[in-house]
Amino acid sequence: MLCIAAVLVTGCSRESRPDVSADKVRDYANALYNRELYEQAVQEYQRYLDTYHTDEQERANINFIIGNIYFERLHDYENAMAAYLKVKHIFPESTIRSNADKQIVACLERLQRSADAKQALDEATSLDPGQIKESRPGAVVAKIGDRKITSGDLKHQISQMPDYMQSQFQNREAKIEYLKHYVATELFYEAAKRMGLDDDKEVIEGTFQAKKGLMVQQYLAQKIASQVKINPEDVELYYQANLEKYTEKDDKGKVKRQKSFSEVRQQAAEDLIRERQQKAYDALFQDQLRTEKVEVYDDRIQ
Repeated sequence: MLCIAAVLVTGCSRESRPDVSADKVRDYANALYNRELYEQAVQEYQRYLDTYHTDEQERANINFIIGNIYFERLHDYENAMAAYLKVKHIFPESTIRSNADKQIVACLERLQRSADAKQALDEATSLDPGQIKESRPGAVVAKIGDRKITSGDLKHQISQMPDYMQSQFQNREAKIEYLKHYVATELFYEAAKRMGLDDDKEVIEGTFQAKKGLMVQQYLAQKIASQVKINPEDVELYYQANLEKYTEKDDKGKVKRQKSFSEVRQQAAEDLIRERQQKAYDALFQDQLRTEKVEVYDDRIQ
């Protein structure tokens, strides 16, 4: 019995060891980040923290990286702030504590909590730059003080533009011009904050109007996208019903040639989508008018 008990105790006391080394998991998380798989990268960084025993500085670094992914890439400022707060409160002796303080202020500003941001700024014991072992994709292409901007950062900013705009920034000269514009915006933004313009009434109203416009765009995109779905058969039927749109004409308006469906398939698809989007928008608007009992007195407009 004693032998059995001893075996059981020994077995229970053994810690299960991961099959993969800590370095490999962190390298994998870095690779996900570099490939712009940001949510997956956060999951792997968190698995790294949950699975492996590392020193406090390393854990602070990883939490800071997670915060940066949420802040810079996913624009999820609440989760970003949670990660930065962990660095501040769980690892207060880390060398990146002051960086976390800065980012907490930035998160609060993005969340339009200016009073809290000012309080957080006052609470910060130091705003001197700390040291951080960061994994950021690409070479450093610019520095603003101690803040590094990498080619990966530049690529990400361009990727957030609409497709038709992204095509304008594919060559080296255009990227350099965009980088200068990006740096200028950051510099002037910080200068404007120092002037207290974040409390300016016109800025506050403009921010509200911009937010309202973006909310409307997101609402319409979600509502209309679910209703506008097309398949190849739809596009061909639309083409057949609108042959006049897809003809070549001379200067006098006389038809020279009927374009084939294969020539204009993409254009017809885009035209069909726009038409259905407009119909969906009109129907949604009319539904809102009825629901909210709206009355428009256009005869009173002079």
